[in-house]
Amino acid sequence: MKETLSTDILVVGGGIAGVGLAAALENRAKVVILEQERDLAYHSTGRSAAIYIRNYGNGPIRTLNEASGPMFRAQDALFPHPLLTPRGILYIADEERAGAVADLAADAIGVEEISPERAREMVPILDPDYLRAAAYEPDAQDIDVHALHQGWLKKARGQGATVISGDGLVRAEHAGGRWKIETRRHAIDAGTIVNAAGAWADTVAKRCGVTPVGLTPLRRSMAVLPAPEGIDPSRWPLVDEVTEQFYFKPDGGRLFVSPCDEDPVDPHDAFADDMVVAEGLYRFEQAVTMAVTRVERSWAGLRTFAPDHTPVVGYDAGAKNFFWLAGQGGYGIQTAPALSAFAASLLENRTPVLEDLVSRLAPDRLAA
Repeated sequence: MKETLSTDILVVGGGIAGVGLAAALENRAKVVILEQERDLAYHSTGRSAAIYIRNYGNGPIRTLNEASGPMFRAQDALFPHPLLTPRGILYIADEERAGAVADLAADAIGVEEISPERAREMVPILDPDYLRAAAYEPDAQDIDVHALHQGWLKKARGQGATVISGDGLVRAEHAGGRWKIETRRHAIDAGTIVNAAGAWADTVAKRCGVTPVGLTPLRRSMAVLPAPEGIDPSRWPLVDEVTEQFYFKPDGGRLFVSPCDEDPVDPHDAFADDMVVAEGLYRFEQAVTMAVTRVERSWAGLRTFAPDHTPVVGYDAGAKNFFWLAGQGGYGIQTAPALSAFAASLLENRTPVLEDLVSRLAPDRLAA
């Protein structure tokens, strides 16, 4: 016999999107957060590169980045310790792609072109035979994703939210003004469904009889290398090949290297493709003086995009009380403070601070 629950809002997804929204709600609604995995933040949230870069993404994303910055920095009782710590990002290029560095420095806020010599002072393993152009963005900062997610989870629970993990939505229908939802272990009656299911958002929509919006999960892989012998990389910036052939970042005395892959895949518990990782490490080796002799481990995550690479946020035009919060792509953590507040305002029929984004993020913009 399945347990029966009744709630005002069912949030499907316990990652940064769903938990952030639940924490940002202002009205005294009854909320249930439903997560299909045993552990919350298991997929994209838990596998993020965890860095705040103001200039990353398209126009709407950069607006959300900018609005999130002060929220990240506002320490309070919920977040007594800084969520951001200095990192910086160094953009590099070889002879063929040097022009892209100049273009970036000219167009992006807070990015300054620097000499290859200065770049090598910052990251001494860069190969002088490779490096022909560089630019630096000092404002890029590491994000404490765990603290952010756990702080919002604590706030949501403090406001009365119930969290159910290890239980996925099987089907749902809207009848009699309410959603009747069947999960693996529960029968849930809800006024509104919030679809914050990440790579599974279109799947959840189908199970609710709602038309998908065309989301595509893209795999992004990471390899962990030991630090170069005798060198402490902890103060290095993140190093990004300017056309995203690869990037690498120090973390815990090691180097995280990504091939910047974006391979379309079905929603699943992602794992790294050995060939893709090997190709990315080859490109990395062309830019540095260290040889890759050992990969300590590798993993992959899913970055889920709408066709226009802009998040999908708002009520579905064709389904009663079905709310989308999906398609954050590779920007979900760094936009989370502003996007959570924005989504909560729309869900509660309040005017959001970033009102100009309402139509640009609305689900019906993707209608055929």
